[in-house]
Parts: sequence; C-alpha cells; structure tokens
Amino acid sequence: MGTSLPARSLWFAAPRAAELRTEEAPAPGPGEVRVRALSSAVSAGTEMLVYRGEVPRDLPLDLPTLAGSYGFPIKYGYALAGRVLDAGPDVEAFAPGDPVFVHHPHQDALVVPAEMPVRLPDGLDPHLGVFAANLETALNVVHDAPLRLGETALVFGQGVIGQLVVRLLTLSGLGVLAVDPIEKRRELALAGGAHEAFEPDGDLIERVREATAGRGADMAVEASGSGAALQMAIDSAADEGTVVVASWYGTKPVSLALGGRFHRGRVRLRSSQVGRLNPELSARWDRARRMETVVGLLARLRLEELVSHRLQFGRAPEAYRLLDERPEEAVQVVLDYGT
Repeated sequence: MGTSLPARSLWFAAPRAAELRTEEAPAPGPGEVRVRALSSAVSAGTEMLVYRGEVPRDLPLDLPTLAGSYGFPIKYGYALAGRVLDAGPDVEAFAPGDPVFVHHPHQDALVVPAEMPVRLPDGLDPHLGVFAANLETALNVVHDAPLRLGETALVFGQGVIGQLVVRLLTLSGLGVLAVDPIEKRRELALAGGAHEAFEPDGDLIERVREATAGRGADMAVEASGSGAALQMAIDSAADEGTVVVASWYGTKPVSLALGGRFHRGRVRLRSSQVGRLNPELSARWDRARRMETVVGLLARLRLEELVSHRLQFGRAPEAYRLLDERPEEAVQVVLDYGT
C-alpha cells in the first residue's frame, strides 16, 4: 500500500483572510488518483467574490472538491494543473507522470476520483492547463451567443474571461470590439484579435455606433462584473440584439434603466453559466465534448501572454491582496508549486 503525503492547501478563514493549512493526501484507493500540483490559477472574478465575502452565505457549494461553506472558512478554487503521482489499483486511464487538469482548490497534493482529472496532451506545456476552467466558461459564453458570420460582438471586461471570449469570437469569424478601463488589457485584447478596444467613457455608445455603421453591436458580452457595464452593453446593442451576461455579481445589487434602449430596441438578456450548456445544443453537445474542445484549444490561443504574475504557492495570500487592492496591475495570476 502507498503512504500518505503531507499537503498544503489554501483556505479563506474569513473575508479577505487567506491562509495556508496542512492536510494529508492519502494513498489513492479504488477509483482514485493522486496528483501533485504544478500550477493553479486564481480567478479574479468568482474567486475574489468568495475572498471578499460577497457570496450568499447559504449558497450550496457546486464542486465536490470544495470544502467548508461560503459563511467561512472555505477552501475554494477550480483551476489546477499537475501530474499524476499514482492511481488506485483498478484505475487504467492514468499512469504516473500523466499531465492533468483538475477542478480543484489550490493544494500541492490531492486525491480525487479518477473521473475528475482531464488528461492534457503530451506536447502541451502542462502549466497552460490552468486555463482550462476559464476557457470552458468562455466557450460556454460563445455557445450561448447567437452568432452570424459578418456580425459584430462587443465584449465588456478584458480580464481573463473577456480576453478568452475575444479570442474565441475572433476564431468564429466575427468582428470583435473590446471595452475595458485599463490600457494594458485593451492592448492585450487587440493582440488577441479585437478590431478596436475602447474605454468605458461617455463616448462609448457613439463610438460603437460609428464602428458598426450606426447599427450598434449585434451581440454584447458582459464579463466585467460591473452593473454599469451591463447597462452600457444594453444601450450599445443593435435592434433585436442580445446581451449575454457572463458575470456573476454575487450579493452586489445591480440597478438597470430598462425604459429606453432595452424596451424600444427589443434587446434580449441571456445569462450564461458554465454549470449548464445551451439547451439548443443538447442533441450534439455534452460536458465531455465541451472539455475535449477546450483541451484542443489550449495550444492555439497564445495563453501564456495572459499571465501577468507568477507567485510561489507559499506566497498565495499576496496574490489575493494584489487582486483586491491593485487589480489594474494583474490579468492572470498563477500560483507555482515548484515541482
């Protein structure tokens, strides 16, 4: 029988209080796999809502690898890449050394059911596997968007999700416009295929109209987490246009003026959440096909240029302070486990 390994994991003990705790990674039993982490990605959207305590306290946890509760303490995170250490006696799908992605909180050694890890291609830098979770979300957004070749999409928020949505929409052949208040992120969006990138100022709606021959955006994506951006997305949409809401606002209230452009323009609002697929695609798509597509895209999107910071796992609390206090400095923050 294998031996148990000491492990460290990241917990939020209270709002804005991240700390490392000691755990055990036992030898894998039947149907289990043990993984040594290489990297994990910190989500500047959902995860920071959890860190700040801006999630309903009684909301059920939606991943089996999470622990605790939104009322604190909580072990949270969902984007970890590593290599298989060993597998249970009946597991044939994985061998020691296999590169994998796992929906798992930040932890340096972990044991999960063998159906959870996603095998990464041998030729891929395994550290890029940390983008699989956000790329899955971005792909789901694109699948929720009504796309027609020759139309124009407007993407609000150029954090990681917004950057990935821009790149996928560009692959889909759409004209893409990006919006973000931070110049560095606008430059990244342009490098990723956006045709133009705007600040969210008072001239935005006019500039969108100018870029679309007066029509407005055929489709807009709100990926900034800002209620003000959602209002601008509605007001920038073309007649019969659609706004796909990718943001999760947590407990933050959002106030919208719906008596103008929304009403007269018959603008549609559609929520996109990665836990569910577009039902219109259910005859052909399931989660396995979606993840297979994501894995195939990891090497195509120049993802390394989105990594703004790499910190050793022992410095993880600093990553959250950075994203909380100086978000304009960061895009994708990655924790490196040094193994």
